[in-house]
Amino acid sequence: MASVVAKTSRRQPKTRLRGARGARDAREPRVRLDVDERRAQLVELGLTHFGERAYDDVSIDAIADAAGISKGLLYHYFPTKRAYYAATVKEAASRLVASTDTDDSAPPLERLHAGLDAYLGYVKAHAKAYATLMRSGVGVDPEIARIVDETRATFIDRLTSGFGQGLMPALDSPIARLALRGWVGFAEAASLGWVESIAEGLPAPSQREVRELLASTLMEIVRSTAASLLPSTPT
Repeated sequence: MASVVAKTSRRQPKTRLRGARGARDAREPRVRLDVDERRAQLVELGLTHFGERAYDDVSIDAIADAAGISKGLLYHYFPTKRAYYAATVKEAASRLVASTDTDDSAPPLERLHAGLDAYLGYVKAHAKAYATLMRSGVGVDPEIARIVDETRATFIDRLTSGFGQGLMPALDSPIARLALRGWVGFAEAASLGWVESIAEGLPAPSQREVRELLASTLMEIVRSTAASLLPSTPT
């Protein structure tokens, strides 16, 4: 491409070259969007680019080019690459939370299964982006960590909602919060291993089997934690 441009510039006066460029620009006008539309467009592009490659490999120039804007204008919406990445992670988290919403009137076990099914379905549908986030060193960034932690907390609250009034005080205890945090780590690692096995064509359990595994381990954690907080009976 560069050599073609060089030959053209030698054959034609600069005025002709500018005219040709102007005609090309006229054929391909930039689309003017309002602030919210442009920001939404950039976040959507960020979800694609950051979901396909590691953070350090993502080119802001390439994203700006895809959006049909200058890199300077992109930085008008997001002051740094890290801030841009945080915005895409926040949007992905919002979509995950929305996709795992369940019927408040459904029985607790049904809600648990529905929430886990929705979660696993989302992970499977966005396997590459999910793996990129889980394996990215940028996850230690305070802003990214805050978004991820808030999403985890919302997900846990949703899954354990309605487990019974007798268990709720136990679930609010420090030991229960620690145990549930550990379960989230297990769920993320298990779901990541599951979608990576599928992507590599390796033997993998069904979504139903993974759901049952996650549901049974969560229920066991809740039961054992609640039992450990019961007053001990003198012998």
